[in-house]
This record gives sequence, C-alpha cells and structure tokens, in this order.
Amino acid sequence: MTDLLVIAASNGENLSLAGRFAAAARQQGEDAEVLDLTALDLPLFTPRAQAMGMPAGLAALQGHLVAASRWVICAPEYNGSIPPVLTSAIAWLSVQGDDFRALFNNRPVVIATHSGGGGHTVLVALRLQLAHLGAQVVGRQLVSNGTNPAKDSSISELVQRLLSLPAPPT
Repeated sequence: MTDLLVIAASNGENLSLAGRFAAAARQQGEDAEVLDLTALDLPLFTPRAQAMGMPAGLAALQGHLVAASRWVICAPEYNGSIPPVLTSAIAWLSVQGDDFRALFNNRPVVIATHSGGGGHTVLVALRLQLAHLGAQVVGRQLVSNGTNPAKDSSISELVQRLLSLPAPPT
C-alpha cells in the first residue's frame, strides 16, 4: 500500500506542485507517488459513454486510488470550479460497484491549488464534493499562484497533518 498518492488535475503548475508534495512526503520517510490525471485515457463521463462500457484505464485508476491510504489533490481553478478532468474521473469512479462512496469513505485528503485566478473557489467546491463522498478533508488547504508561490514549509506541514490522520479501514 502506498502511503500517499498525489493526484494532479493538470499537467502544468499543479503537476509541479504535486511533485513538491510527493518530495515532502519522501523527506518525511513516506512512500509517495504522483498520478497525473491528464495522462490517463478516460473519456468524458456521460450516461451515453457509460452505456458503451467502462473505459480501459478506469480499473487502473481505481487500483491506484485504493492502494493509497491518503491522497493529496492538486487542482487548478476552472471557471471558478473543479477542472473537467477531475470531475469526470470522480464521476467514472462513482459508478463502480454498489456504493459510490466506498472509495472515498474515511479517506484522508489534502486539497491544494496553483491557480491563475484566486484559487479559493475550486477548493471550496472540491471540499464540498469530497465531504459529500465521505472523505476526511484536512482543515487547512494550500492556495498558490504566480505572486504567492507555495512555501516548502507549508507543503511539509500539510503532509504532516495528513499523515497524522488514521488510514481508512481496508
């Protein structure tokens, strides 16, 4: 089981931020992996796409998420909300099995953003969605942008908070 999976919902600044979270976890002696959602071949979730069958990459994505006891999600703000690649991935994951919350229930999660805009609204939207799905979202979050870059000390402190939470039951 991976200690920490850092999920990047863009292949730009948030992927770089994800790498910094993974490095901070490794510096604290934890196993950490970065997952770039933009590199997966998942189609946009729609009922029509679902009727055509589950995408090939979905099982691998779900496997990565299940194997990690804790997650960090680094996502940019798209028009004041969650980026489509993340929304679609969550939608696909939510139609797996009988309990759409099973993957998220009691999962400790940190949320972070590097955004060209304010970045706060994506974190509010993401916090609401993850709480609805049953995740334990860490109270503190990280907002960074070009004029206010993320500090290594803030990233390290968030990793410490995340690691202090109990892992979900297996």
